[in-house]
Amino acid sequence: MVTFDDLTLPAESYWNGSDGSGGFTSGGVHFSNNYDAEWGSWDGFSYSNLTDTTTMGFAAQYNAIVGSGQGGSANYAVCYTGWATPPTMILEESGFIDGLYVTTSNYAYYSMLNGDAFAKKFGGADGSDPDFFLLNITGKDVDGNVTGTVDFYLADYRFEDNGEDYIVDTWRYVDLTSLGEVMSLEFALSSSDVGDFGMNTPGCFAIDTILYEPASLLTGPYTE
Repeated sequence: MVTFDDLTLPAESYWNGSDGSGGFTSGGVHFSNNYDAEWGSWDGFSYSNLTDTTTMGFAAQYNAIVGSGQGGSANYAVCYTGWATPPTMILEESGFIDGLYVTTSNYAYYSMLNGDAFAKKFGGADGSDPDFFLLNITGKDVDGNVTGTVDFYLADYRFEDNGEDYIVDTWRYVDLTSLGEVMSLEFALSSSDVGDFGMNTPGCFAIDTILYEPASLLTGPYTE
């Protein structure tokens, strides 16, 4: 189980790759990071223990809207799909990922809820626009072949009844058993709000508590 609590952080802080290491490892799983020192920007994965749930905008890119890790733990990871390679987690050895927990970042949550200078308010003026914010998780085997994909809506406003529209604001479990035996996972986001330069919705979310079984530890056929 990868919980990120084996990573050391001062209280109310985050790591974003500014040390140039290119990523970090937790629970035997490596998480990619790309940091641009010239611009002070990053993509891939960072990790955080920030608890504030009210800050909005770019300053809140490292905050999970829940305000803590899954189950009340301290640390969680934040994923940003930006300008470089797809955010990728690579297992120490191939195995089966039962699932993981995801939630929305403050930055994306309040952007979708209220709109901002770059992105629209989800649902539009009357709440009827069929907006969505979709997470796509792709599994790959040791040879880099795709084993499957799993989709999870971080926000969904496509319902006929607007009262059913939602933006995820709790830790939600995503079942990944359908991916089978994998060596890595790649993460991508898509949104209904797209402009001339791509997706307008801030491309970030948080993950925690990854349940992982190395293939070498299984004594029989894998079952869910």
